[in-house]
Amino acid sequence: MLSLVAGTGLTAGMLVVFAIILVALVLFVTEPVPIDITAIGVMVALIVLEPWTQVSPADGVSGFASSATITVLAMFVLSEGIRRTGVVNIIGKEIAERFGDSPFGQLVAVLGLSGGTAGFINNTPVVAVMIPMVTELSKRTGISPSKLLIPVSYASMMGGMLTLIGTSSNILASDVYDRVGGTATDPFSMFEFTALGFLVLVVGTAYLLAFGPRLLPERIKARTDLTDEFGMTQYLTEVVVRDDSPMLGRAVDDALGDIDVDADIVQLIRDKQAFNEPLARKEVRAGDILVLRVDRESLIELMDAEGLDFAPDAEVTDDVLEADEDATEELDASVGEQRLVEIVLSPDTNLLGETLVTLNFRQRYDATVLAIRRGGEVIHKRMDKRPLRAGDTLLIQASEDTVRRFQTDRNFVVAQYLTRPDFRSKRIPVAVGIVGVVVAIAALGILPIMVAALGGILGMVVTGCVKPNEVYDAVDWNVIFLLAGLIPLGVAMEETGAAAWLADIVVGNGAEIGAVALVGIFYLFTALVTNVISNNASVVLMVPVAYDTGLQLGADPFAFVLAVTFASSTAMLTPIGYQTNLMVYGPGGYKFTDFARVGAPLQLILTVVTTFGIVWLYGV
Repeated sequence: MLSLVAGTGLTAGMLVVFAIILVALVLFVTEPVPIDITAIGVMVALIVLEPWTQVSPADGVSGFASSATITVLAMFVLSEGIRRTGVVNIIGKEIAERFGDSPFGQLVAVLGLSGGTAGFINNTPVVAVMIPMVTELSKRTGISPSKLLIPVSYASMMGGMLTLIGTSSNILASDVYDRVGGTATDPFSMFEFTALGFLVLVVGTAYLLAFGPRLLPERIKARTDLTDEFGMTQYLTEVVVRDDSPMLGRAVDDALGDIDVDADIVQLIRDKQAFNEPLARKEVRAGDILVLRVDRESLIELMDAEGLDFAPDAEVTDDVLEADEDATEELDASVGEQRLVEIVLSPDTNLLGETLVTLNFRQRYDATVLAIRRGGEVIHKRMDKRPLRAGDTLLIQASEDTVRRFQTDRNFVVAQYLTRPDFRSKRIPVAVGIVGVVVAIAALGILPIMVAALGGILGMVVTGCVKPNEVYDAVDWNVIFLLAGLIPLGVAMEETGAAAWLADIVVGNGAEIGAVALVGIFYLFTALVTNVISNNASVVLMVPVAYDTGLQLGADPFAFVLAVTFASSTAMLTPIGYQTNLMVYGPGGYKFTDFARVGAPLQLILTVVTTFGIVWLYGV
């Protein structure tokens, strides 16, 4: 069954593993299902095909008990403890006030904050804080958010390489390296590659300061009027309900039910009082003024069928939509002052693939979606039926209470609000101290990082930095299942000899160019692959090959593994390459190619810097 395939050195087991990898790569790129589900599928396939893959059921589920998986889980909770205190937000507010008048000072400040903090807490919440901070800076100085948000994402990636706990891929790489090396290797220490990470961060930051403002276009203007920014002028219209309208006496949520048009009632104005969500139970009366979200073609059809007239001298602006409602009616209590805000779908949201209709968004959240921005595209027509994607920016109209609920919902990032009243600011010293103790214990070798991090969870809960019911919500379970599903793939590559076979090909075709050049090639290849598949998948696939390549060359395998580890966290060519890129894609109004425009030169610079940094600091 493991006999050699004639003339190739391949065994049946290798072919099966390569087939599984090929199918997984196609699914990772096309994403017909979430990538964590694909990873679980990989795990199941490896177990079912055990005679060829040599992955037993125990090996197959070992990813769930892996120190890497458990450590990543713990770090999510520690990051949540820091986030709940609002310490990063408070620093961001101080930066916004201090550097608000200097575009260069703004860029230095946001790069320093995002890069510096990402080494110790997960970079996703870091960027979630930076988005409203950039919005605040934009309002103060008139600089476009497009000039700052891609640099923020890139800095958070590079900052994640300062410590072992900076990104989940660092922790995973440490675990895979330990597995493939056996007794010859040990897991990475806390500050194993801090010197190299600092070098990368400094060089990358210098590039972004020098060339970022020149290369980045101003895709959206500085934050002023959101109705203009989202092109709502031609989609928001005020109409008056006539005495003969068939809508009379019908509830607002049913008023447009008889005609198939793409339209929503955003606001009802009656007796000079404005009413917003929840509108569902209000009955339409003659003389009511309705603010509609509707395109011109549908409006003509709607006016004729529903007995509506244009309201005289009507112009819908932010001020109209943000009306202060103090009135009450028999069926509806006041919902307070309304706001127009942007909310961004987080990369780890469980709403992906849903539509506004399937979510029953309006009733579920008491908020009206006026438009969706996906990168540089603003969607108005038939947006209710568009499947939602990570990074989508929704322009919503909602009350202050509803906006506060969005702020505490991990599915969303509210772009306009930098600080919140529910931050546990009194616990800042405690939360920061707990993370510091975890780092110190792991760095000094007193306890393994997994044990120290689990102890940190206990400390966060006991001290009230994280409430018990917040622990499970703090974990990005997609990442946990992705790690657990992919770890057995690394086992299969080693056990079947697939990694050694690939390394043999690399050495056979590239030995003459030297070990240093091959380190650079591994870095560049891994970085390119990571732009289209998960960074964790890149680590699992490439670390075993890199390790075996180093062994066959007679070089230090650690150098090759380090190149792969760093490259897996520098996916700078596409918005889909890294989760923080997706987070800034909508708020920055970017085109897909904007990332390559800034990221391609930086990717090449970091290839050279990282390669020679490894040679200089660690040798090859």
